[in-house]
Amino acid sequence: MAEIRIDPTLAPVLARTGDERAVLDAFLDFHRATVLRKARGLSDAEAARRLVPSATTLAGILRHLALVERNWFPFLLDPTPGDVFPTSEEDAAASFALTEGETLDQLADAYERACARSRAVAARFPLDHVVAQPQLGEVSLRWIMVHMIEETARHAGHADILRELTDGSTGAV
Repeated sequence: MAEIRIDPTLAPVLARTGDERAVLDAFLDFHRATVLRKARGLSDAEAARRLVPSATTLAGILRHLALVERNWFPFLLDPTPGDVFPTSEEDAAASFALTEGETLDQLADAYERACARSRAVAARFPLDHVVAQPQLGEVSLRWIMVHMIEETARHAGHADILRELTDGSTGAV
């Protein structure tokens, strides 16, 4: 049987009377999808173009958010040997830096795979599940979910501005 996928732009509306997990999942997926929509349809050069004084680009946002997904879900909830949670400002800044030859399609695919992995890992734990986080001490999955909604929504806003500066396109949908 084929998996039924709901358009993520509708998920927060459909979850309006859902339980806490359904609401958190819906809003996080909405913002994840918004970031991807902001990047879709651009050339590699447009997505990598710096339009603000910082190193933030649409392509860099995808790269950064893929790393953030891995850091907060698999690295904390399902670590494998060698996983190291980045803790420095340099690590954060470097996560936006593109490497030669990275394409927008590759970055979008990597982000989608990271999000899918995050969903699968998070689904195995209750929201009250607590793990150690190197900078904060203990955090619950609930806290991680809210933090990721905030982080992804903030970068979706950046992506919206960058897309508007690129071709005038605005809006979450």
